[in-house]
Amino acid sequence: MKEIYKKLINNIIYLVLIIVIVISNIYILNYLIMLKEIKEESKLLNNVNITENSIESNKNKIVISKEEERMIKVKKLQEENSDIVGWIEIEGTNISYPVLQGKDNEYYLNHNYKKEKSKKGSIFLSKDYNWKLPSDNLLIYGHNLVSGQMFNNLLKYKDEEFYTKYQKIRFTTEKEDLKFEIFSVFYSKVFLKSEKNVFKYYNFVNAKSEKDYNNFIENAKKASLYNINKDIEYGDRLITLVTCSYHVKDGRFVVIGAQNNYL
Repeated sequence: MKEIYKKLINNIIYLVLIIVIVISNIYILNYLIMLKEIKEESKLLNNVNITENSIESNKNKIVISKEEERMIKVKKLQEENSDIVGWIEIEGTNISYPVLQGKDNEYYLNHNYKKEKSKKGSIFLSKDYNWKLPSDNLLIYGHNLVSGQMFNNLLKYKDEEFYTKYQKIRFTTEKEDLKFEIFSVFYSKVFLKSEKNVFKYYNFVNAKSEKDYNNFIENAKKASLYNINKDIEYGDRLITLVTCSYHVKDGRFVVIGAQNNYL
């Protein structure tokens, strides 16, 4: 009887080990597939081929600047998916991705730029950003992946020394090649609707007034992990980058930049 019981236990252990190995292999395979997908996506802009016809149709000339070339490439990418609104890049990080904008802020949490299901999702712009105005603040989200991809490298800005070396965020659309200078870096969270007197940075896309705009700037500077001496004026275009952080429940890490003529 003991031998039968012992054999049964051994068979169960053996079965559990097989299940663990199979699940682990599936996880590793999916992880490698995701990394390959991210690597291909980050090089997407560089791999876009533009012809003389596409240059002429955009600028009516053959000689173009590197900035104009990037804009034309973004427009070419839109032929694959019209939800692509731009390309974001930050020197000193591996952040170099297309930026999508969906009809809601859920779809691109788990879909890539090809509209395929993907755990890594996409870098995406808030649905509330209005290009016709345009809005005051480009509010952009991305996952914080353990692989170090997507918006994971934003957390490098918790180190002030890193910030001093890499202060600019580049965002290219089909019409503009914009550069924003970072003026605030901070940890935050998603607050309850009932919570008052807290900085809900994620509610700011369109300023209701000059006072509303200035309050946002003041709160952003106050929240910053370290002091950044930048003068921001009403009307300066803003960019806010957001990713997950695990210092608290529903934690977030936020980097905000401004774009104007004198920064």
